[in-house]
Amino acid sequence: MNQKENSAVEQKQSHAELPGFAALGLSGALLKAVAQSGLSDPKPIQEQAIPPHLAGHDILGIAQTGSGKTAAFSLPILQKIVNLGSKRGPKSARALILAPTRELAVQIEEMIRAVSKGLHISTALVLGGVSRNSQVKKIKLGVDILVATPGRLVDLVREGDVSLAETRYLVLDEADRMLDMGFLPDVKRLAKATHPKRQTALFSATMPAEIAALAESLMKEPVRIEIAPQSTTANEIEQGVVMARKRQKRPVLARMLADEKMGQVIVFARTKHGADIVTRNLERDGFAAAVIHGNKSQNARQRALNGFREGSIRILVATDIAARGIDVPGISHVINYDLPDEAESYVHRIGRTGRNGANGVAVTLCDPSETDKLRQVERIIRMRLPVLASHLDQPDPEPRKPEPGEPRAEPHGADAGRNPHGKSRSAHHRPKNLSRKPPREAAKDQPAPNRHHPAEAERAERTAKPPRKKFRGRRFGRKAAAKAA
Repeated sequence: MNQKENSAVEQKQSHAELPGFAALGLSGALLKAVAQSGLSDPKPIQEQAIPPHLAGHDILGIAQTGSGKTAAFSLPILQKIVNLGSKRGPKSARALILAPTRELAVQIEEMIRAVSKGLHISTALVLGGVSRNSQVKKIKLGVDILVATPGRLVDLVREGDVSLAETRYLVLDEADRMLDMGFLPDVKRLAKATHPKRQTALFSATMPAEIAALAESLMKEPVRIEIAPQSTTANEIEQGVVMARKRQKRPVLARMLADEKMGQVIVFARTKHGADIVTRNLERDGFAAAVIHGNKSQNARQRALNGFREGSIRILVATDIAARGIDVPGISHVINYDLPDEAESYVHRIGRTGRNGANGVAVTLCDPSETDKLRQVERIIRMRLPVLASHLDQPDPEPRKPEPGEPRAEPHGADAGRNPHGKSRSAHHRPKNLSRKPPREAAKDQPAPNRHHPAEAERAERTAKPPRKKFRGRRFGRKAAAKAA
C-alpha cells in the first residue's frame, strides 16, 4: 500500500462517523451548499468516487446512466477549487469537463451551479450551435470550471481564445458515447493541451477496448469503480415489448398515450427524419409534442427541453442524441418507437426514467423485421423482455385521408421514400425531363417534307431565319457602332 492509499484510508476513517457527504470528505461552505441544493444521501458511485478523488487519485468509473456520476466527479473538484483561494488566469480554466452532447453539457453545468450556489464559482459552457462570441467573452477573464463539447472547444483552443495550460482537473463523461460520435481524436488533443500534472476522471457506462486504451494513455494508476455490470438497466424500470408492424405503430402509440396513467413521456425514434414524422403524426392525432434531434438549433432544442422539464410539454420525441443528457424528474414512460441500431443505446434510452430511485416503465414497439435488434438488446441487458401485447394477427389500419388543406402524412420506416402504390420514389424511378415541354406530334396522314426536292428546298430557304449576330459586349459592340455612325 503506497502513501496515497494510506492517506485515503486514514481520511476515510476520520470521516466515517460523520453523516451524509461530510463522511466523504466535503466540508465548509460547499457542504452547506450541497445540503441546500437538496442532496442529502450519497449514492453508491459517489461514496466510492469522492474520497479517492479528494485524495488525488485518477478515477475510472463504470456505472449505468442515472447513477449520480455528475455529483461524483463535480463535488470533489469544487471542494479543491474552493480550497485554492487563488485568482483565475485570463482565458484559462481550472477544470475541464468534456461531454459528448450539448444537452448533457448543459445539464452538467446547471447541476454544478446548483450545488455551488453562493461559493463564487465561475462556470462557462462551450457548445456548437450557439454564439461563439458570447462564449469567448465569458472565458476571457478565466473560469473555474469549463463544460464543453469537444468539437467547438478544439476550435477555440486552436485559435488562442482558450488556454488549457493551467487546467489541472480533467473529466471525460460518457466516454463511450464520445467514441461512437468520433470525438476521440479531439479528446486526445485537448487532454494533451492540459497541465501535465492534471488529475483525470473518466466515466462510462460501457468499457470497449478503445476506451480502455484511452484511459490507459491518459491516467496514472486509476482507482477503478464499477457500480453495476456493464450495460445493465436499473431495477426500478419495468420493461416490455409490444409486437406491431410498422403501419400499426402509429395507432398503437396513440392508444398508449391516451392512457391517463402516463405522465411525461419520451418517444425515441431511430432517425431524425423519423422523429419529425412521429411528431407530426402525434399532432394530427391530437397530442401536443415537441421534437429534439441533431438538425435542430441549440436554442430550439433547449426550448423543447425546458418546456418538457417545466411540464408544459408532456411528450418529447427524440433521437439517440438525447438518450444521454435528459435528466428530468418525473418521466414516467419511455417508448421506443424504433429499436436502436446499437444495442447499448437501449440502456441509455430507458435510463431517462426510473431515476433517483423512482419507478419507471419502458415499452418497445417491435416490428417483425426488428427481431434481430431485439435479441441483441436482450443479450446486452442479460434478460428476456416480456411481450406485453401483440397486434400481428390484426390487419394494418387503413390510411387516414388528410383533411382539406392538410399536407399528406409521410410514411415512416420501411415505407419511407415510396408512393401510395408502393413504388419507390428514388431518382432512378423518377420521370426525367419533367420541366421540358412534350415533343410535338407529327401531323397525321402527312408525309415528312423532302428536303432534297427543289420546291421544298426553296420553301425552306425562304422561311429560314437569318443567322443571329454574335453579341460582342458593351466594350466592343457599342463603341464600334458609335464609330461607324
